[in-house]
Amino acid sequence: METNLDNITDNARLLADARGHLGELMRALSAGLEALKADAMPDIRNAIVAATAAWQALELSIKLNPQLFVKPRTVAAHGITFGLQKGKGSIEFADPDATCRLIRKHLPELADTLIITREMPVKKAVEQLSAADLKRIGATLQDAGDQVVIRPAPSDVDKLVKALVRTEIEESD
Repeated sequence: METNLDNITDNARLLADARGHLGELMRALSAGLEALKADAMPDIRNAIVAATAAWQALELSIKLNPQLFVKPRTVAAHGITFGLQKGKGSIEFADPDATCRLIRKHLPELADTLIITREMPVKKAVEQLSAADLKRIGATLQDAGDQVVIRPAPSDVDKLVKALVRTEIEESD
């Protein structure tokens, strides 16, 4: 069979028809998804508000009753771990230059590790020091007190819910 421009044009028409049909199916799918999303969003928003309120109520209960979380510090119930944990804290330097001088004076063997070349204490390294050494070099530990812990059992849905609840909390603040 000899191929001519009419045959090629017919093939182009077949492709155009196939693409048109595929486009119709994709538009129908997209419209269906949008309809499902529109139907589900009010319930999802209500569920986010309820989850946010429940999270805040649990957090407040823990904050108001720290004596219940002495030993053990956390409790697991209903797939949620909650209680108190020691904060990691953060190191603050009132005067970084003075802290560097004090590191060189009191901890000369660690000076290369604790001080970067631009004369700033290395926070990650300084965090490893004892409280006595921190005091000797003029550093203070901030926010190391008890912090509320609430950990849902890990799952993809829980990760999404946690992100949505955190967003709602941040927006309400």
